[in-house]
Amino acid sequence: MIVRSSVPTSRGRRTRAALLQAGREAFEEHGYDAVRIDDVCGRAQVSHGTFYTYFDSKEALFGEVAAAAVGEMFAASAVGAAAAPDDPYARIEAANRLYLRAWAANSRLVRMVEQAATSEERFGRLLLELREVFVRRGAEGLKRLQEQGLADPELDPRLTAVMLGGMVEHFAHVWLDLGERADEQVAVDHLTRLWARAIGLTGTSGSREEGA
Repeated sequence: MIVRSSVPTSRGRRTRAALLQAGREAFEEHGYDAVRIDDVCGRAQVSHGTFYTYFDSKEALFGEVAAAAVGEMFAASAVGAAAAPDDPYARIEAANRLYLRAWAANSRLVRMVEQAATSEERFGRLLLELREVFVRRGAEGLKRLQEQGLADPELDPRLTAVMLGGMVEHFAHVWLDLGERADEQVAVDHLTRLWARAIGLTGTSGSREEGA
């Protein structure tokens, strides 16, 4: 689906970036189905023919726009090594907060991919690819905690990451897209408690919630 053309010139890179930005704006404003290639070209101020130098279809453009959005979400929700390096509970808390904020900035595009995936197989594959980056990060984090003796060793890291990640994603959708009322700090606190208890997190500041 995605065309990964080599762009040798700075002008070419700028044109391609302009098309991606124009595509994102158009998709977010009108939805995937309503956007035409001419709409994107008009926003980017390029010719119809120029579009096909970089993308072979609207679907290819949408795939790259969606992948870029998820890449932004992944980067924005990453907890740096300096953030409570010896406190897994605090790191989970920070990751949940950052994810909710990243979702707020990109949820419309992710929901478009989900909608498209119900009728077109290629978008279903794209959705799985996009979610895989988050699942892999969650599974790797759980493995480290298990190796340190801080989490339930009987849990399957990947399945746990899929399930708990789904919990956070669904809450983000209900809260930010559907209007469920909740204070951000309260929401982050509840998500973190649930996550920590689910993996059996021990020996960290998470112990503060054991008696809650």
